[in-house]
Amino acid sequence: MKHFGTVISTAIAGMFVMSVWGAFANEYGIGGGWFAATLIIGTMWYLNHVIGCHNNDGAWVDMALGIGVAGFTRPIFATGLQAGIDSLPTLFWVLVGGAIGGVCAYMLECKVFCEKEA
Repeated sequence: MKHFGTVISTAIAGMFVMSVWGAFANEYGIGGGWFAATLIIGTMWYLNHVIGCHNNDGAWVDMALGIGVAGFTRPIFATGLQAGIDSLPTLFWVLVGGAIGGVCAYMLECKVFCEKEA
């Protein structure tokens, strides 16, 4: 049931980010963007981590995965499959950047924490 709650809560976060955040930022400028960020991410973080809708067992990319999937699939459902095909180069480079970031984080963690233990 926890995995189901994770899927639903990250999907809700993705839908709100992709539909509300941009509208607030366009209408009210940077203040609207900050307000939307605080309202959406703050509320969803509270639901996921304080109330416990989110699964914390094992490796999970938190709400960012749900938001990313919503950002990728929303234009596909709105305008068609070509929007997804057009975004594949960007998705590829995002994955490359994430992999590089993960390797760098691991190396930094080993450099900082592993040497102290040895």
